[in-house]
Amino acid sequence: QVQLVEFGGGLVQTGGSLTLSCVASGRTFTDYTMGWFRQSPGKVREFVAAINWSGDETYVTDSVKGRLNISRDNTKNTVSLHMNSPKPEDTAVYYCATGPLIVMDYARRGRPIGDLFRHWGPGTQITVAS
Repeated sequence: QVQLVEFGGGLVQTGGSLTLSCVASGRTFTDYTMGWFRQSPGKVREFVAAINWSGDETYVTDSVKGRLNISRDNTKNTVSLHMNSPKPEDTAVYYCATGPLIVMDYARRGRPIGDLFRHWGPGTQITVAS
């Protein structure tokens, strides 16, 4: 069983920047595609970004392209979400999650990928102040 813990949540101003990190333990990190999701009050959890096992392919949902991007450091079992010029609508609890290697193939084909993710961190709150 893999364990995930997110770090780096807090308050950020619009036009600022913030990086979230997620550290994995318990299993081989490169066995997984890694993803970030978020959930705002009163809304369902939504997919944000995913990155393949080696870090050379990413998939970012259209609503955050240009503002949020994902990276990973396999030497540190860490996946990060970088927020540049966030907007108030980016306020949410952010979760990292593990998915099978097939996630990126599904993403390229335009198939839903949210249900492929299995292990989740407890989440970290990001509040974007205008």
